[in-house]
Amino acid sequence: MSDIPLSAAPSAAQHWKRHSPLQSALRTGITVVIVAAVVWSLRTIEIIPEFLYDAPAQTMDLFARMWPLDWAFFPTDIFPALIETINIAALGTVLAIVMALPLSFLAARNVTRSPVARWIAQFLFVSSRSVNSLIWALLFVAIFGPGALAGVLSIAFRSIGFVGRLFGEAVEDAHPGPVEALTAAGAGTMSVLVKGYWPQVQPAFWSIVLLRWDINVRESAVLGLVGAGGIGVALDAAISNLYWDQAGLVLLTIFGVVWISEFVTSRVRARII
Repeated sequence: MSDIPLSAAPSAAQHWKRHSPLQSALRTGITVVIVAAVVWSLRTIEIIPEFLYDAPAQTMDLFARMWPLDWAFFPTDIFPALIETINIAALGTVLAIVMALPLSFLAARNVTRSPVARWIAQFLFVSSRSVNSLIWALLFVAIFGPGALAGVLSIAFRSIGFVGRLFGEAVEDAHPGPVEALTAAGAGTMSVLVKGYWPQVQPAFWSIVLLRWDINVRESAVLGLVGAGGIGVALDAAISNLYWDQAGLVLLTIFGVVWISEFVTSRVRARII
């Protein structure tokens, strides 16, 4: 047998480290910043410990005041407000679609070649999404006065960014083959949009619309707290007058409507997609 030379032993033990020194320092710095932000937030919001101690008892007392529910309040006040809430969500969604569809094609890179036009569309999307629906409602209540019109407009302007952004991304993901074939055959712009893009993005469109309508039903339920119509008006009146049995019934109705809308939209989207 020939002698096999043995390799020299390592001069120093090798220690495996998960993070490099720079990564460890960065992680430590981020942790310190997060802890400092939490401590600063707790000091800023001025939590009163005495209110926390009796919070469970106050919660149980509030639920006790809500029971039994005042069912006589439902047909006279809650049901008409509930129908108005659904109408606000539906009309706001339709109005948002009408305004968002042209902007979505304007924002799609494969449809619009102008960077300025795309930037304008993206700016409108961001502006719509950055303002909460309650803020939009306050604005339109100040302009048009209290009522369902302010609620419809606040839902619509809040939904433009959501619908336009997602539908624009669906248009960008469309396969270019049918579009190029129609363009080569001499089809006009409208024909390319209807025959080339629409068949590809139609499932995504209906999915986005149903999802946004479901979200709008939830948001329109609280717009009445600022005077924009809907079932929130009944909730605000019940709480202001300390009619907790009526407030409990309104909350239960809102929960039921949200659950039904979630169930319906999930079933419909499952059939479409």
